[in-house]
Amino acid sequence: MLPSALMVSALTMQPLFAQEDQTLQPVVEVAQETNESAADSQQRINQITDQIDDKLQQFKTLNKEIEGLQVYNTQLQRQIDSQEQEMADLNAAIDEVSVIERQITPLMLRMIEGLEQFVALDVPFLPEERAKRIADLKDMMDRADVAPSEKFRRLMEAYEVEMNYGNDVEAYSGLHTIDGQERDVQFLRIGRTVLLYQSRDGSYQGRWNQQTRQWEELPSSYSSQIAKGLRIAKQQMAPEVMMLPVAITD
Repeated sequence: MLPSALMVSALTMQPLFAQEDQTLQPVVEVAQETNESAADSQQRINQITDQIDDKLQQFKTLNKEIEGLQVYNTQLQRQIDSQEQEMADLNAAIDEVSVIERQITPLMLRMIEGLEQFVALDVPFLPEERAKRIADLKDMMDRADVAPSEKFRRLMEAYEVEMNYGNDVEAYSGLHTIDGQERDVQFLRIGRTVLLYQSRDGSYQGRWNQQTRQWEELPSSYSSQIAKGLRIAKQQMAPEVMMLPVAITD
């Protein structure tokens, strides 16, 4: 049991502690509110910092994209400049083509006329085929749906065909008037040097004389040689020496 003096002292201290608690309570509450406010402020600061970091990262990403777009735009501009130059070159070429087309059309007409005259004065082999080729060329020149380049190509093909006639051997069938009667014969052409015919039964043969521009009958002694030449031209036998009449030209 406490002494009476200590009990009195304890009793006298309790009002003092109560007063101190009442005095410190507001301070504690203020401190607590301050701490809570500081914690809220720190949280907002952290959020703002995170937002700034995100914005900074977005800014860096956008900068890289902008740099890439600048490089891409530069390359596109070079391509555009190149295409514009190409368009200018094409326009210039189109203008030149128009000029060339106006010049080449009269040239092609003169070439066809020259080819027709050449065929008329040449040895008269394959007359229908060659005449049709020239007629087709004339018809082609009047067609608007055929490009000038295609017209020129076909004309050059016709010239090439005529040129090749001078370097080959050919046998073909046709009709020929003999003694006033039209007969089925075989023609033998050796380049432009020799043009002969022989009837199917071998009883008639003749040659074209380019100097007189007439057909001349040949004796039967040439019959076997002409028949041999026809077989060689048809690739029915190997080439060999033939004794055929050749007109002497001046």
